[in-house]
Amino acid sequence: MARNSFFEFKQFRINQENCAMKVGTDGVLLGAWTPIPLSTTRILDIGTGSGLLALMLAQRTHAHIDAVEIDTLAAQQAKENFISSPWSNRLQIYETDFQSFAKNELHKYDVIVSNPPYFHNSLHTPNRQRTIARHSDSLTLDELVDGVEKLLQPWGYFCVILPTHESEIVAKKALLANLYCTQKTFVYPTPTSPAKRIMQLFSKKETTPLTQHLVIEQEQRHQYTKEYSELTKDYYLNF
Repeated sequence: MARNSFFEFKQFRINQENCAMKVGTDGVLLGAWTPIPLSTTRILDIGTGSGLLALMLAQRTHAHIDAVEIDTLAAQQAKENFISSPWSNRLQIYETDFQSFAKNELHKYDVIVSNPPYFHNSLHTPNRQRTIARHSDSLTLDELVDGVEKLLQPWGYFCVILPTHESEIVAKKALLANLYCTQKTFVYPTPTSPAKRIMQLFSKKETTPLTQHLVIEQEQRHQYTKEYSELTKDYYLNF
């Protein structure tokens, strides 16, 4: 296979030649960071792409996992990745937009995760598939929050990773929908760089938020911190 056409993890492989967005740090971080209570029976992955988040969560839970993807090629790729995984009987792909899914879905979920598109009012790429994956035109933060509020169990929670600016926006929109940020982790590329991402956990129950910090690499490239290695060691081959 060509370079970047697949990514090998410890317990599964992600084929991604037909996906606009390849396996990246954001998705791996969110999949490893998201807590899964033992009582969890149903999980939703919004904008699954290659199926990365769904597969990461399937590795450490017995729950049924639904994954929504609007792009036809990515949805087909995710389906193939699900089928070839050890957990194919618990993974279901829905090729549709999240707005329609949220409107028609009868199930509610214990855990909802998303590594959503976040570019807004920025220059689109000539590649329509990549534009859909990266830009919020097809799924605004308002639509994301509204759908999550409808589908989340009263005791459930929603985990998302976004750049810092968009994280602040989604927190404000979530509050209007009675979704409270109860945990957030600032993600720093290196010890001396500003936070580039924030992972947030939202719940329908208001509590004092827990704030944490995570540095990915030391100043030297590919010299990963102990905290990052510990978080992702169950997935990356070399950790």
